Order: sequence, then C-alpha cells, then structure tokens
Amino acid sequence: MTICEVLKPENVIPELKGTTKEEIIDELINLFKNDPRVSDITEVKKAVLEREKIMSTGVGHGFGIPHCKTNKVTEILAAFGKTKQPVDFDSLDGKPVNLLFLLIGKDNLVAPHIKLLSRISLLMNKGEIRESLLTAKTASDIYKIFQEEESNIS
Repeated sequence: MTICEVLKPENVIPELKGTTKEEIIDELINLFKNDPRVSDITEVKKAVLEREKIMSTGVGHGFGIPHCKTNKVTEILAAFGKTKQPVDFDSLDGKPVNLLFLLIGKDNLVAPHIKLLSRISLLMNKGEIRESLLTAKTASDIYKIFQEEESNIS
C-alpha cells in the first residue's frame, strides 16, 4: 500500500488555520466529517488524541504524524496539512511543527498501517522533501510531490 493510495488531493490543506496542536489535528480530522467511511468522527478524534497522550507524534524536523487505529473507519484514511507559523507539538526534538500527516488506521489493518507510517517517515526524513512541501502553494502541488517522491521508493 502506498501513500498516494490513501492520501487524496482533496484531503490536503496547503495552509492550516489552527494555532494549537489540538486545533490542527481537529482541522485535519474534520476533512472526514461527512465521509461515509467514518462511522463516528468524535471517536476518531478521541482515538487520535489518546494516541498523542501516550507519546507525541511530533517526530522532529518540523514534522508531525498524528495517527491512530480505530474501528470507526472502514479503511485507512490520510490527510496532510501545513501551517504558515510553526505550532508547538510537544515534539521529540522540542521544536515546533508545520508539516502534518494524519493517518487513521483500521484496527484489523495493522500491517498496512505500519507500512504506511514507515513510508511517510522515510520520505519526511529527507530535508529536500520537507523543503519542497513547505514551499508548495496548492494541494495539487503538495500531492504531486508525494507522487513523485514515492515513486522513488516503490
């Protein structure tokens, strides 16, 4: 399973409006508010925030990957967003984030969920990719970066 199989251009926000960790997570999750693949958006939000309480998903280098597994979705869902101003995310390196990749997994799809987390981390550990995403202006441009870069690791 690839990133672009779960991330769709309509689930990319080129400029998140939130100024706190919870606001930007909410903003990303709200992309799925009326999605028929989600049976309970409130429980999905709760699952992501519960996961954050265990350990921050701010992994460093200005990047966060809030994620969870829940049976309130019928398949793996993904969203991506970036902030103009970095947001405190309790990151492992102590630095704020401005690139966020939300991944909502289904409880019985553990292996694909872990594979996607790995692929996302692999891409986002590359400084040039992070820089390209930061300078991209539109959802379409951001999506194309993921398509191009992921083709290099397939």
